[in-house]
Amino acid sequence: MTKYVIHGGKPLYGEINISGAKNAAVAIIPAALLVDGVCRIENIPQISDVTLILNILQELGADVRTVNRTTVDIDCSHIRNGRVPEELARRIRASYYLIGALLGRFGQAQVPPPGGCDFGGRPIDQHIKGFVAMGAQVDVHGGYIHAAAKNGRMQGTQVYLDIVSVGATMNIMLSAALAKGMTVIENAAKEPHVVDLANFLNCMGADIMGAGTDVIKIRGVDRLTGGFYSIIPDQIEAGTYMAAAAAAGGEVLVKNVIPKHLECITAKLLEMGVEVEEQDDAVLVRRTGPLSRTNVKTLPYPGFPTDMQPQIAAVLCLAEGTSVLTEGVWDNRYRYVDEFRRMGAQIQVDGKIAVIEGVGRLTGARVHACDLRAGAAMVIAGLAAQGTTEISCIHHIERGYEDIVRKLSGVGADIRVVITPEEDKQAKIG
Repeated sequence: MTKYVIHGGKPLYGEINISGAKNAAVAIIPAALLVDGVCRIENIPQISDVTLILNILQELGADVRTVNRTTVDIDCSHIRNGRVPEELARRIRASYYLIGALLGRFGQAQVPPPGGCDFGGRPIDQHIKGFVAMGAQVDVHGGYIHAAAKNGRMQGTQVYLDIVSVGATMNIMLSAALAKGMTVIENAAKEPHVVDLANFLNCMGADIMGAGTDVIKIRGVDRLTGGFYSIIPDQIEAGTYMAAAAAAGGEVLVKNVIPKHLECITAKLLEMGVEVEEQDDAVLVRRTGPLSRTNVKTLPYPGFPTDMQPQIAAVLCLAEGTSVLTEGVWDNRYRYVDEFRRMGAQIQVDGKIAVIEGVGRLTGARVHACDLRAGAAMVIAGLAAQGTTEISCIHHIERGYEDIVRKLSGVGADIRVVITPEEDKQAKIG
């Protein structure tokens, strides 16, 4: 077993550079399926989810060439329409973007149900609602989602999303870029990565208006051509390191960010007594005194992001007084609470509400990462805790954080990757 071992209780000082946005990259890469030509995509994060989605494109026949560690050229000009490999797709939630992209390109798609983090039912009914409205027939049999446009090409229409869904908004955009006529998405998600996908598609020749508002209009075009695009910085990675500095104390300059994307996170840290100074493309986070209690409710953007909920919970565990954390997006996202309790946290959960009684300090313990963001929260708690914390199941964390050990070590954290003797022995036998 590979794990992180953290000797906590040390404040953090220095600079951390933020990588490209995971949630943008895993949609923009499938969007290359729509392009007749070479897409050069820059600022790609080096994470396992990106590796998986690139591997899927290669399995479908795309030519993927690495330019450097953060840049790839993708050419889908001669791609074939086939079944998306089940063993790859089931390991990543964002595989559902392949449905919209393949429907847009070929008018049909065969994709396994998505995998990724398991923290409650996350249906794709709003995605399917959009595809059906645009003239596709969608069925599930043989372990695959089968979708096919009735006339061989998706048809523009009006789609009203019953709930604000980032995934559905982006998937419908993908299927509509080459559709016949105008598609209007109402009650659309406004997250930065929704805007980033629209900007990518427009750079390739699409006609998309309104991204970043709750009404997005996509006028279908006949062809997308190649071009260059750089992915935005990762809002959640930046927020995670901001939370780490708040929990452990010290002063950290979080670089290569868009401060406006972080305002919802900054606001809560300021309420807790953390100093946050916005710069052009960086935020300076400083915490020297005690943390104050606050209440947090996760909401669609520009509200506090659900993907930051476990990380802010780690900070609230150390705040003076009682904080209330309300999950307003997903069910069953408090599976990490038992792991925090092992470290001395006092948390009571009732449905979507967690009541957190701040404690003087956390104590190192053996814990596991039950999903991507919960794993990041375990790292934050370990950095702030007294003693040694061992985190297992770190593959979850590596789905969304590039070089997290190196980046944290660079600001003074005592964190390292350890391979247990059992795994080392098996590797030698193999």
